[in-house]
Amino acid sequence: QVQLVESGGGSVQAGGSLTLSCATSNFEYHRSSMAWFRQVPGKQREAVAHMYIMTGNKYYANSVKGRFTIYQEDAKKTVHLQMNNVAPEDTAMYYCAARIGASFDQEHWYPYWGQGTQVTVSP
Repeated sequence: QVQLVESGGGSVQAGGSLTLSCATSNFEYHRSSMAWFRQVPGKQREAVAHMYIMTGNKYYANSVKGRFTIYQEDAKKTVHLQMNNVAPEDTAMYYCAARIGASFDQEHWYPYWGQGTQVTVSP
């Protein structure tokens, strides 16, 4: 059974940093794409960043470009999201998602999801 386990969420002040991690198990990590989505109550889930593990190609939402970095730690089959200079509008539940093959923005492409980790940014 594929498992994605997120960690690293929490509370941080605006301008601070946080790193989220997504550890995978029972999964063909090296053929996969990994993505981070976020969702606030009443809004649609949106893609924040995603990458294709095999090629290292990365995508960032405009709202986080230059502040967030997605990167892989292959030895641990883990993907991280480094969040710098966070702002209150980054407050959301963050989800890790995975699929085999190339990466996409839309959540319906991802069959595997983590349980989510809350990020709260105070002014």
